[in-house]
Amino acid sequence: MNDVLTLDNDVQQVPQLAEFIDRVCETAGVDLPLTAKLNLAIEEAVVNVMDYAYPKDVKGEVRIEAIAEEACLTFVISDSGVAFDPTAKEDADTTLSLEERPIGGLGIFLVRQIMDSVAYERTDGKNVLTLKKNLK
Repeated sequence: MNDVLTLDNDVQQVPQLAEFIDRVCETAGVDLPLTAKLNLAIEEAVVNVMDYAYPKDVKGEVRIEAIAEEACLTFVISDSGVAFDPTAKEDADTTLSLEERPIGGLGIFLVRQIMDSVAYERTDGKNVLTLKKNLK
């Protein structure tokens, strides 16, 4: 099963993303606790694109493709914004206190904790982030 959702870079559209992920997970037979984790990870990745891929006041799109296979659920998030590889960032140091920790980095850390595979590529002027979760 393949399903696609395209959103504007507007966080007001995030509820549509949650509905999309819930529908994909339900179709794939994913249980509610894992569905909640996937919602968190995908939302984190998509909101980062909405916030940072395009210059302020520039309208852009974020495309989310879901591919459900028997043993794996894959989400491919793509945009035409500024090149940015979130996988190149080091994980946030969660041993530091909140005061010592630099701002940022927790989102990709969270995504890496939830997903089994996180890969980035820049293809045809697009950022393509592929997130995979093994279901077996």
